[in-house]
Amino acid sequence: MNILLLGAGKTGALVADIARERGHSAESIRSAENPGGRALTRERLEQIDAAIDFTTPECVIQNIRSCVAAGKHMVVGTTGWYSELAAVRSLVERYNTGFVYGSNFSVGVNLFFDLVHAAVPALGQRYSPHIYERHHAQKKDAPSGTAATIQTILQNGSNAEIEITSFREGEVVGMHELVLDSPYDSIYLCHDAKTRRGFAEGAVRAAEWLEGKKGFYDFKDVWKEL
Repeated sequence: MNILLLGAGKTGALVADIARERGHSAESIRSAENPGGRALTRERLEQIDAAIDFTTPECVIQNIRSCVAAGKHMVVGTTGWYSELAAVRSLVERYNTGFVYGSNFSVGVNLFFDLVHAAVPALGQRYSPHIYERHHAQKKDAPSGTAATIQTILQNGSNAEIEITSFREGEVVGMHELVLDSPYDSIYLCHDAKTRRGFAEGAVRAAEWLEGKKGFYDFKDVWKEL
């Protein structure tokens, strides 16, 4: 495939490397080279099979509009834009293209989401939940999209109020911990990323999975099919 990477930060640069390792051609456009999505013309996208976005919440919506309107598949790992999910879904359906988004493209984190689902019954057994997340100091959004997904999983299964505590420090890749505390004991569920490679490889595999498909997908619902 011909893959266009939008964003050239730490994860984005690794996505391009992994795409090439897996036999694809990959080129990148930095956000500074694409103000308001203006670099994503139909001519620029003509030879592209899929775009992978790891930019910022300020950039991603216009990038989505440009790529989807050009009929291109898209994988979006950027978070912080989910208030626009319904509008983006409508756009994808209108142009009949393929789209995968996710708060986290790591297979390990998506396994972790399944563990969180399994822990929901604890909230009805006098366990109080709290979510902690740590990321590198340069991460702009807080809480992280992954922490928000954990919160949503728990809230969909209960009426509990669930707080998220965010830390931004050093070069931490990403750590998410769910603590379930009761008067009798505590349960700890934790995912601690050692490298960004898991996120980047998942995004490339999602682009491969989209080939020949149409529709709007959440990565947490399709990762087992990769």
